[in-house]
Amino acid sequence: MATETVAKPRTSLRVGVQKFGTFLSGMIMPNIGAFIAWGLITALFIKVGWIPVAELGGFGTNAEGVPNVGIVGPMVKYLLPILIAYTGGRMVYDVRGGVVGAIATMGVIAGTDSPMFIGAMIMGPLGGWTMKQLDRLWDGKIRPGFEMLVNNFSAGIWGAALALGGFYGLSWVVKRFTEGAGTVVEFLVNNGLLPLTSIFIEPAKVLFLNNAINHGVLTPLGIQQSLDHGKSILFLLEANPGPGLGILLAYMFFGRGAARASAPGAAIIQFFGGIHEIYFPYVLMKPILILAAIGGGMTGIATLAITNSGLVAPAAPGSIIAVIAQTSRDSYVGVILAVVLAATVSFLIASLILRTSKDKGEDDLSEATSRMEAMKGKKSSVSSALVGDRASDRSGTVLTRPVQNIVFACDAGMGSSAMGASVLRNKIKAAGFPEVKVTNSAIANLSDSYDVVVTHEDLTERAQPRTASAVHYSVDNFMNSPKYDEIVELVKTSNTEGPAAAYADGAVEATAAATHGAHAAEPAAAVGGKGVLLPESVVLNGMAHDRDAAIDEAGQLLLDRGAVDVSYVHAMHEREESVSTYMGSFLAIPHGTNDAKEHIRHSAVSIIRYPEGIDWGGKQVKFVVGVAGLNNEHLHILSSIAKIFTNKAQVAQLEEATTVEEVLELFGKVNA
Repeated sequence: MATETVAKPRTSLRVGVQKFGTFLSGMIMPNIGAFIAWGLITALFIKVGWIPVAELGGFGTNAEGVPNVGIVGPMVKYLLPILIAYTGGRMVYDVRGGVVGAIATMGVIAGTDSPMFIGAMIMGPLGGWTMKQLDRLWDGKIRPGFEMLVNNFSAGIWGAALALGGFYGLSWVVKRFTEGAGTVVEFLVNNGLLPLTSIFIEPAKVLFLNNAINHGVLTPLGIQQSLDHGKSILFLLEANPGPGLGILLAYMFFGRGAARASAPGAAIIQFFGGIHEIYFPYVLMKPILILAAIGGGMTGIATLAITNSGLVAPAAPGSIIAVIAQTSRDSYVGVILAVVLAATVSFLIASLILRTSKDKGEDDLSEATSRMEAMKGKKSSVSSALVGDRASDRSGTVLTRPVQNIVFACDAGMGSSAMGASVLRNKIKAAGFPEVKVTNSAIANLSDSYDVVVTHEDLTERAQPRTASAVHYSVDNFMNSPKYDEIVELVKTSNTEGPAAAYADGAVEATAAATHGAHAAEPAAAVGGKGVLLPESVVLNGMAHDRDAAIDEAGQLLLDRGAVDVSYVHAMHEREESVSTYMGSFLAIPHGTNDAKEHIRHSAVSIIRYPEGIDWGGKQVKFVVGVAGLNNEHLHILSSIAKIFTNKAQVAQLEEATTVEEVLELFGKVNA
């Protein structure tokens, strides 16, 4: 008991740091293209670049004796911080939050000569969040016709106020912090202590705690150093692929079993793909191997410091290709040596550990991956590619259209999701559907315009609110999940035989095979002698006039059946507040949350028609289907509903039905 009490705060703190780091990463990673563009322009055109051009690099004077401004300075001072601020504000409050965050950041930028990356990462989200809170004050209180006036002026006034606050206050604070942090880094460099940072960075990588340090401190400081000196060592403190490569090479030569067999593939992914996460389970199979990672990291940093080498911009992901592309003109020898020596030292230490220990690392990789996930507080999307997909549930909605647009979503929108998108794209093309578009994206950039969304199971809840009308697949990995074959079947079904019924989320744990469509779902089983859909659960003329009342009405029918208790109806409202259950074609399917499953006594479905329609979060709904499901018993009726609501003629029949029997006949013998 005492051990558990102590462990919980640790887990909470670790997860909190992970989330904070993920949020910071979410502001930086979507804009990596802009950082790369700035890095390339810097490497080419500054005074010490490959092709010095005064007008572009911003050095020297023009014919009139006026100093050249160039584009290197303006990009790093204005473009990059404003992009970061807009992204951060949008993550909090969509486009409106992004605009206000960008306005606010302009004040911080103008208040100092230093690049305001930290200021942007503060003012962007702050602008979005405060604008969101202000909008709540007058939500629903604005007279019709004045919404645009109020919205535009409120955003402008508040953005201006934040810009002034940033100019007179925050800019000074951030500048002092940046100068102080820079002094600390300079002290570490001058005293040969910078390699000691590997003692913290390498274990943090395994625990996924490095994003807060990397994107919150190292990248902004590195940008400042790069602007002043044309390069920075800070960009390679965490991104050096050498330490991980050395460990994987050691397993290739001295490991056993599955670890040895899978190490070559993992090394390719880690070194060339830049997905460092792939080597974490190998460390956790023998935790003492963290010493190899630390030794390699320290060697790499020491080499960079001795050779005075660095990168001109962040290397993301940490691939050798990205590292070389961002290397400063005078640093190729030092950077390559740093990677090679880091890998060599890591390899030697790891080899010594593996050779002198009784356990050569033949543990089951799936067990090691599970240990990693327990330490991280989340599942791994890449490492499990080596051990296969484990229990992963699919969550989604009722698909009422052919599948044409599939997106893989993750925190940053690159790396594992890009690899997964490539794998599935090839599978779908091979199945004869090259017209189906498969892309990858950061969750922060998702919009409700996709047919299918694939996410790591820990990220599905974050993706659903942004893509409420899509079918969601939750997977353990993006590399070789068996869910890909199910998605291919879904594409085939929806584009040839008709729509697929895909419903399995908080209200039910459905098997993926059962959720593909009417042809795959099992008939509803009788529960206590009663079917899932009965005549008394069908109402042709609902009494509700708004969404909440309609949910109560649908829930009451489930209560009357004895299928649920009142707490489930409360959970139906809770579910609606987090993710809309509007499905399109005038249909909404309210249901409870995942935690509400314990309040379901048996499966039941209620159907209510609203001939005049009701407003459902800005969408018109004429049919409300209340759902409470156990053991997939309701999937057959949901499949029938999906097929009906993709057929305009059948929807018209439902609208014109005069008896309950007509409705039941249209859905078929659902209780067989």
